[in-house]
Amino acid sequence: MLITKTIQGLLIPVSLLLLLPSETVAATLGICYGRVANNLPPTSEVVNILKTNGISNVRIFDPDPVTLQSFSGTGINLMTGVPNEVLPSLASGTPSSALQWLQTNIFAHIVPSQIRYIAVGNEVLLKDPFYAPHVVPAMVNIYQALKTLNLDNTIKLSSPQAASVLSKSYPPSLGAFNPSLRSVLLPLLNFLRETESPFMVNVYPYFSYTSSTSNRISLDYALFRSNDMVQDGTLMYGNLFEATIDAIVHAIEKEGFAEVGVIVSETGWPKGGGEAASVENALAYNENVVRRVVGNVGTPKRPGVGIEVYLFDLFDENGKSGDECEKHFGIFGLDGIEAYDLRFNSAN
Repeated sequence: MLITKTIQGLLIPVSLLLLLPSETVAATLGICYGRVANNLPPTSEVVNILKTNGISNVRIFDPDPVTLQSFSGTGINLMTGVPNEVLPSLASGTPSSALQWLQTNIFAHIVPSQIRYIAVGNEVLLKDPFYAPHVVPAMVNIYQALKTLNLDNTIKLSSPQAASVLSKSYPPSLGAFNPSLRSVLLPLLNFLRETESPFMVNVYPYFSYTSSTSNRISLDYALFRSNDMVQDGTLMYGNLFEATIDAIVHAIEKEGFAEVGVIVSETGWPKGGGEAASVENALAYNENVVRRVVGNVGTPKRPGVGIEVYLFDLFDENGKSGDECEKHFGIFGLDGIEAYDLRFNSAN
């Protein structure tokens, strides 16, 4: 009989734990609950799906009252988003007005102990650069509000960015931020260092592969099955996921913020609607990500340092704009049955 232990909502074989340092626990594995759709099951059913599959960390993209109320008291931890369009008012206001916003939009619906992160904006520099100057001022006001509530140590703030904030990513050691974005990224990194919060990045090897005009990125390299390793100094890379993370780490270090950790706030692979989008490839990609998280594999630059990851997406979102594949990232069907056999607790 396999003896397991539950750590941060994951069932992990004790035999695996014995291989890890005694103070080590598995890195957090969560899932994104996008709701840009008109056919999703009620949130109460969603909670049951999550619990049935041992998923206890969820990212939602806006503080919808009904959604927050449905999660309240479930023991599921949340990363909740602040919509990009709200940033100007939070930035131009005061800590007191930010406190009022938090109380009205979040804490009136769910206990603070279930909120792990507040994601202030999402991919602002890529999608909504108009809001870029408002990101850090909004974060400062929210942080001061959290401090007033004595929640600044338990709820961390960050602002998820697309991996395209890098102007160079290959090889990873040359990773560097786009110089035109430094006016926003440097104050952001400084805030993250001062508040001991992580840099959040959305990592999508799928889009890197499909947009690679030079065919430099192979499908096997994107799907963790390449036999050809990419050498970068003394380090070897066998997949684009780890290479992208390390490129971000190098870029952060180059700016003088080595203390700032990295969280993958979104990653996934579509199962339809585009080139190389299939159930088989989605399973192959997500399965390998799960193994690395649960097994605390880390990356070639930081081996054995577990990376917190949020898989995208819980369900297909039929209201998504853009390429057709954007609508087909769902790991679960609307009936709560997995679209493919992904084990959320497997390191093997």
